[in-house]
Amino acid sequence: MTEEALLAARGLARFYGKRQVLFGIDIALARGEILGLLGQNGAGKSTTLQILCGALGAHAGSVHIAGHDLARAPVAAKRMLGYLPEVPPLCFDLAVDDYLGACARLRAMAADARAPAVSRARHLCGLGDVGKRLIGHLSKGYQQRVGLAQAIVHAPAVLVLDEPSAGLDPVQQRELRALIAALGRECAVLLSTHILPEVRAIATRVAILDRGRIVHDAGVVPASLRVAFVNDPGPHALAQLPGVRAVRAAHVGWSLDVDEPSVAAARIATLAVNLGWGLRELEPDYDDLEYLFMRLTSGGNEVRAA
Repeated sequence: MTEEALLAARGLARFYGKRQVLFGIDIALARGEILGLLGQNGAGKSTTLQILCGALGAHAGSVHIAGHDLARAPVAAKRMLGYLPEVPPLCFDLAVDDYLGACARLRAMAADARAPAVSRARHLCGLGDVGKRLIGHLSKGYQQRVGLAQAIVHAPAVLVLDEPSAGLDPVQQRELRALIAALGRECAVLLSTHILPEVRAIATRVAILDRGRIVHDAGVVPASLRVAFVNDPGPHALAQLPGVRAVRAAHVGWSLDVDEPSVAAARIATLAVNLGWGLRELEPDYDDLEYLFMRLTSGGNEVRAA
C-alpha cells in the first residue's frame, strides 16, 4: 500500500464452496479519485464491494482503509468508510434529521459533533429544507440523497457507492452525478454501476471486472462526436462549448470528446442554426468505453462497427 492510497486492496480472493469467484483483485484509490467499477452481472462486483466494506471476508488478500487493516482493526477501518448499497438502508418512519443523527451515533461520533455533522451532510446532499420530514414521505430522488447523506455524515475518507442512481429519472441522475463529483474532491470514491454514461461523466478512472478478475484499470475514455460545417467555426469556438473536453481534426470536419453526446449534439445543432455555421454532419463516433467493455467481457467476440 502506498502512503497516498486511502483504499488499498491486494490479492483479494473468494470462494463459494469449491467455486472461486474472485482471483487476486487489486484496487488502490487516492483522495480525489473516483473509480468506476464496471462488470456484467455475475462478474463479482457485489462480492468485491462486500469484502471492501467488511461485510464479507476474503479467503486471501488484504484491505486497508486510510491506513487501517480491515481484518486486524475492523472498527477503526470502518469508521473511515462510507457505504451506500444499491437499496439504501433507510428508516421510513423517521424524520431525516433523526435518522442522520442515529447514523452519526452508530458511527461513534461525539455528542457535540453530531448536530453539525448532520447539518453538513444535509447541506452537501441538497436536503436543507427536508430535515423535519419523514423519509417515507420523500420522493425516490430525495430518499437516495438521504442514503448518500448517511454514508458521508461522519466525513469518511473512502466512499463506496453501489448503483447509486438506480431507479432515478434522468434529471435526478444528473443531479446525483454532480453531487458525487463534488464529494469526490474530498475523499476517494468507488462507484459500481451498469450505466456507462455515469462513469464517463464523473469517474477519473475505470476498472472492468470480468469473471472475478480485473481486466482493465485506466483513465476514462470519453465519448466522441463527429461534426462538419459549411461555415466552419474552427476548433477554438468548438472547444469553448460546455461539455466538450477536446477537439481533434478528423478526415472531414472535427472529432469532439464530450461528456454527454446527446446533450452536446443538441447544443451544437442549435448553435449551428443560430450562428449560421451550416451543419453538414453530426453523428456519434464509436463509443470507446462501450467498445472496450464489450471486448473485455464478451470473450473478444465483439468488434467495433466500421
